[in-house]
Amino acid sequence: MLKKRDLHEVPVLFELMSHPDVFPYVRHKATTSDEFYFITKKTIEAEEIGDLISRTIVDEYQQPIGTINLFDIEQNHGFLATWIGQPYFGKGYNRLAKEQFFDELFYDYEIETIFMKVRKTNIRSTKAVLKLPYVALGNTIYPEVYQKVNQQEEIYDIFAISREHYLSYQQFTSLEANADHEVV
Repeated sequence: MLKKRDLHEVPVLFELMSHPDVFPYVRHKATTSDEFYFITKKTIEAEEIGDLISRTIVDEYQQPIGTINLFDIEQNHGFLATWIGQPYFGKGYNRLAKEQFFDELFYDYEIETIFMKVRKTNIRSTKAVLKLPYVALGNTIYPEVYQKVNQQEEIYDIFAISREHYLSYQQFTSLEANADHEVV
């Protein structure tokens, strides 16, 4: 489902990113394949020095279908940015990729809180975020973060996933699954 970023996947990802239903919502936009090669190379280098964590989302055939990233990592907090190609919308890849990425961030790294900033006008992303049972609307819980991303005007909602909330959810669903398998 996830793999480390690789320059070989650039042509496929560039094509998917260029779709008009995807492009406006991509954080690091590229208008040419060469520009996307450059951005991908810089992303790989930034991960090597610990500035971000980035993965390619792949389908069941190991084909690249999008990216998931944790940017602006400071004091064990960072901002999530995810995009998936238009042909893969609504097929469950987004949630699976997020949960695999969150597992990695919370178990393998010292990340405490993952923030998601979503344009108030981006209904598709807002609906996707609200489907995640461990997400909290962070506008009032993290007012300093909300102010920071909305300096000029209120464009974004902030959603937050705390390590504690996510791990509690994982533990609960694990207990629930075990209870379903018990023989009475």
